[in-house]
Amino acid sequence: MQLTGNYLALAYLVSATLFILGLKGLTHPASARRGNYYAMTGMLLAIVATVLDPAVKSYGFIVAGVVVGATIGTVIALRIRMTAMPQLVAALHSFVGLTAVLVAVGTYLTHSHEDALNRVLMTELFVGAFIGAITFTGSLVAFGKLQGIISGKPLLFRGQHILNLAMAVVMLGFGLQFLLHNHFWALLVMIALALALGILLIVPIGGADMPVVVSMLNSYSGWAAAATGFTLGNNLLIITGALVGFSGAILSYIMSRAMNRSIVSIILGGFGGGEGASGASTATAGSKGIKTAAVEDAAFFMTNAAKVIVVPGYGMAVAQAQHALKELADILESKGVTVHFAIHPVAGRMPGHMNVLLAEADVPYDHVFEMEEINPEFATADVALVVGANDVTNPAAKSDKSSPIYGMPILDVYRARQIFFVKRSMNPGYSGVENQLFYQENCSLVFGDAKKVCEKMVLELKAV
Repeated sequence: MQLTGNYLALAYLVSATLFILGLKGLTHPASARRGNYYAMTGMLLAIVATVLDPAVKSYGFIVAGVVVGATIGTVIALRIRMTAMPQLVAALHSFVGLTAVLVAVGTYLTHSHEDALNRVLMTELFVGAFIGAITFTGSLVAFGKLQGIISGKPLLFRGQHILNLAMAVVMLGFGLQFLLHNHFWALLVMIALALALGILLIVPIGGADMPVVVSMLNSYSGWAAAATGFTLGNNLLIITGALVGFSGAILSYIMSRAMNRSIVSIILGGFGGGEGASGASTATAGSKGIKTAAVEDAAFFMTNAAKVIVVPGYGMAVAQAQHALKELADILESKGVTVHFAIHPVAGRMPGHMNVLLAEADVPYDHVFEMEEINPEFATADVALVVGANDVTNPAAKSDKSSPIYGMPILDVYRARQIFFVKRSMNPGYSGVENQLFYQENCSLVFGDAKKVCEKMVLELKAV
């Protein structure tokens, strides 16, 4: 059975509609599951329709690719921890970029002796290979930084921006050589330079900007897919790539606004390393005049509070403490305490990282609030419990003009009556900037692994 042109176009139209409905569903936690179902159904329909395209003459490699890819994807989905999701997303972006490069090269080789290899097609090959190569290596560097294989510190050197600009100009020259004279070697040289440029664009970006980088690479992968769609003459791939490209770009803009930074400044070199000097916990805090507290102290304050605001961060993700936090919130609510969760737009290592973790622990959607909604409530909160959220709670962003994070909107934790900050050690956050919140009179640090500390708090609350 094969689909004629009209039926194929109809199937692609339905798939594209389902993708759009999927994106719409993902705009709110309550409809996110339905959105995923829409998107998965659209993708299944797109794959079936493409396989039934009359242009497909052989199914051997297609079946083999589907079987191998489905097996690998299923294994990863079952084994991946939520803390590793950011680097997984970066790795998947690299696959899209590599695919665009391979399709461009493969299309040229299969059409090099045909009349179909015109200027329009060659331009599509150039654009697809260019964007794909940058996405591939850039995503690999992002993966390395998030996984800890590569240092999260920005790698800067003199003349870096000039070198990047020069490489871009040279790549354009080789691209023109390819378009005007049909020289395959020029395309290969351009791809090699684009691969190098992808590395050079991401290595100067520091750890604090990683959420925006992941979103930006998502946008790149979308444009690479759209360019591949033009090359293959596949309208659905063009639509899907454009959806991903635009949504990723919009999200990157929103997140950079949340950090009070421009996307250009992030691309040209971010701040933050995430490898701050190590320090002992209680002893170091005491020598700096920072107060510490025991688990029992925090449990006592929360039991006698009317409102508690929990601020999760990457420390919660690393320790997988979301389930313990959910149990803690349930116990407090059973005692008549109002519990809210406060989420900063760039908390964690990817967009929506904290929301996903809390949803995994079945924290009710109406208990989770974004920064703009929750900030006015900190002044009326008896206790703010911060679990591993460092940079997004740092008052230096409002008060210290010399701080690298000055101007970044933060969660107003400092306004709560009492703050308990769960922290493994005195290391600074991923930006490498020390948190001025620790020095406030109403703040006490509770040292230890976030999961173990939260579990101890649960036991203390149960005993009260």
